[in-house]
Amino acid sequence: MTKKKKKNLRKKLFIKNRLVVLNEDTFEETFSFRLTLMNVFVTFTLGGIFLILITTFIIAFSPLREFIPGYSSTELKRNATKLAIKSDSLETALRQNEAYIKGIQKVLKGEMEYSKFNRDSILAETVEDPSDLNMKASDAEIKLREEVTAAEKEMKTKSQDKKKSDKK
Repeated sequence: MTKKKKKNLRKKLFIKNRLVVLNEDTFEETFSFRLTLMNVFVTFTLGGIFLILITTFIIAFSPLREFIPGYSSTELKRNATKLAIKSDSLETALRQNEAYIKGIQKVLKGEMEYSKFNRDSILAETVEDPSDLNMKASDAEIKLREEVTAAEKEMKTKSQDKKKSDKK
């Protein structure tokens, strides 16, 4: 019986029908189409896919994407980058000025001779060597990471248990 139904469905999909548009006043045929259900289905499916693609491209490659939560404007990103670079350079300049002022204070207190005071050597001391930075995680960071992974595992098991109970 299922084979019969499939054959009937195939026949129905490919039966040719005529769509006629008539002028209501004169009953003159304006235009007509020979259609099958399969042609109509394929046309509407391709039209829907095309509409979805066009909408996606319009949103993804235009300023409209800024209205989607999670996307920020390119100008905002550019300004944030500029401000980060500027604040980093200001911190470096501040460190250098503090080192220079400490050097001047040493000269004024008499802890260092004026002839040994050299601005370039003081500023060279303030330059940080990237290899000196401690990139190892502290005990508090390790503990936090372990707590987060434990919480994530707990959430996963709860959601899996919920899915299993929902299926039953």
